[in-house]
Amino acid sequence: MSAIQYEKNADNIIILTLDSPNQSANTMNADFRVALENIVSKLKSETIITGIILRSAKKTFFAGGDLDELIQARREDATPFFQMIEKMKAEFRYIETLGVPVVAALNGTALGGGWEIALGCHYRIALNDPKTKFGLPEVTLGLLPGGGGIVRMVRLLGLQNAFPFLMEGKQFGIDKAKSLGLIQDTADSEQELMDKAVAWVKANPKSQQPFDVKGYKIPGGDPRTPAVAQVLAIAPAMLRDKTKGCYPAPEAIMAAAVEGAQVDVDTALRIESRYFTKLATGQVAKNMIGTFWHGLNAIKSGASRPQNVAKWQATKVGILGAGMMGAGIAYSTAAKGIAVVLKDVSLENAEKGKAYSQKLLDKKVSQGRISAEKREQILSLITATANAADLQGCDLIIEAVFENPELKAKVTQEAEVYLAENGIFASNTSTLPITGLAKSSRNDKNFIGLHFFSPVDKMPLVEIIKGQNTSAETLAKAYDYVQQIGKTPIVVNDSRGFFTSRVFGTFVQEGLRLLAEGVHPAKIEMAALKAGMPVGPLAIQDEVSLTLTEHVASETRKALQAEGKDLPRSSADDVTETMIHQFDRKGKAAGAGFYEYPENGKKFLWDGLKHWHKDNDITEPEMIDRFLFVQSLDTLRCYEENVLESVVDANIGSIFGIGFAPWTGGALQFLNQYGLDKALARANELEAKYGERFKAPQMLKEKAASGEKIQ
Repeated sequence: MSAIQYEKNADNIIILTLDSPNQSANTMNADFRVALENIVSKLKSETIITGIILRSAKKTFFAGGDLDELIQARREDATPFFQMIEKMKAEFRYIETLGVPVVAALNGTALGGGWEIALGCHYRIALNDPKTKFGLPEVTLGLLPGGGGIVRMVRLLGLQNAFPFLMEGKQFGIDKAKSLGLIQDTADSEQELMDKAVAWVKANPKSQQPFDVKGYKIPGGDPRTPAVAQVLAIAPAMLRDKTKGCYPAPEAIMAAAVEGAQVDVDTALRIESRYFTKLATGQVAKNMIGTFWHGLNAIKSGASRPQNVAKWQATKVGILGAGMMGAGIAYSTAAKGIAVVLKDVSLENAEKGKAYSQKLLDKKVSQGRISAEKREQILSLITATANAADLQGCDLIIEAVFENPELKAKVTQEAEVYLAENGIFASNTSTLPITGLAKSSRNDKNFIGLHFFSPVDKMPLVEIIKGQNTSAETLAKAYDYVQQIGKTPIVVNDSRGFFTSRVFGTFVQEGLRLLAEGVHPAKIEMAALKAGMPVGPLAIQDEVSLTLTEHVASETRKALQAEGKDLPRSSADDVTETMIHQFDRKGKAAGAGFYEYPENGKKFLWDGLKHWHKDNDITEPEMIDRFLFVQSLDTLRCYEENVLESVVDANIGSIFGIGFAPWTGGALQFLNQYGLDKALARANELEAKYGERFKAPQMLKEKAASGEKIQ
């Protein structure tokens, strides 16, 4: 069956129905390209055509490019890849310039290549549905809209108005599309959609794209227009400040848009194809597609979930501790329609925790994102209490109290008696081994770790930690709950610090070591940003608080000594100790840390950090390598030690939990894309200069020798 069905009605209107075989959604795959070529041949042989209507046989209009194909494109394939893209665009351009009206009947979402097909039509009618989304999200996968999306969006909206949709991948609904003039009409049924399309074709026999009309000017002006030229003079610098040079896609989009706006449409389309080819055959796009598309989809489909356990939904969730973490978990749970009991030692504390949800919801109401009724509905799901008996019937209880084993044991035993039959109990610890905490439970098979990240309402990841005796049923229920509240789960095995806290610590410690080595703090922070980390190690250490870091290190040292092991002190420990006990600077919450926090101004690095400044020859590329290698090598150790069970969990967890540079595709993909033989050589160099933390794991040596990837 053809991916595009061809039909000519009694009015000589050609109706092209997009219907990719063997797929639930339409994509620009090989089947589609063959079908498009055949369609254009048929159109060329027609003697009478009064118009063309494009519609879809799927639930959505069109999903976009075939990412399975795109990830295979190599540098040596650049010429045939470019020619393939150009051929497909020329066929679309033939339809667009045939001299008859062309209508897109959009029955649902059209993203990426789907929106580009719609833009290639003269008139767009959408089926009314609040869930429908349009847009060009390619930049989020390291790509650009290569099917004419840049050229047409710029010509229809103007450079400045098009930039957010192109360089940030902003998606939009039907109302926004109408206000932008990108959707001209709507329909309430599929029949009305087609009726309106046919009527428009009949009413506009000589239609063409507005930008193909002689004398058409780009809204706001082209790059030679003084106002636009003024903006473009500083735009590249502003963009580089955002990307730090790690992401080639936004820069390529800006270049293609600006260059394309100075030439005719067909030349602009060719410029776009050249930039698209460069990105699609480059490594960054492969890293990002592999993790943000294939990896995330694997997790969504339950890759790390026990397969033989029935799907489960939480109906009533108890949360112990109404501090920042507990309050955030309560909000995220209630926002998905689940009843929550938020318990603290006093009703006042519990009400303060509930007030956190009120504050977040009030903001959404003021922004017009939800109604006042919806706010009240969500708040009514949260019961603030100091009475443990209110936990009766919870099918999941999560403790989110202070990182103290005795306190956690006490609240676990107090609350567990109220669990519903077959209910599960979870600890939101970030470092304490789950197997040890589970000893206080009546049933350690039903005990698991759910490590949320702060602030919970914004952070997408939850690290699920299996204790030694955690059952498959408990793991499956925890996985289902995390997905139920719209978060992304990764699954790890029990160990001190688990995966994310352990590896996150290596990043922060490396920053403190660099400070101890005499590197200027501003250089340390900038090197981390240029590596692709979202925040510098000194800034993040202030957020976490130096006292908490000291406390965790002290508790870890005690626990290891009890096991006959030791945690050697490092220069990073000395920096932390000096900051707290000599300079009384404990972090952001205390009002003073590595940064100063003026009441009404922007934070800035504390001048007293010159205490450590001395001459050194550490270059920025060297610091970048230290930040990326110290984390990726420890992630590989976690995989080797079976703390991590899958490469997907490692890559997703490192980006969404730690903030590891997204351009790399994750901590293990960083090593793969670096080249494992080269990564081994670099690790050996770093170990020789800086010590054992850069020692190559055995798995890296074996994979480098065999030529296999870490997978």
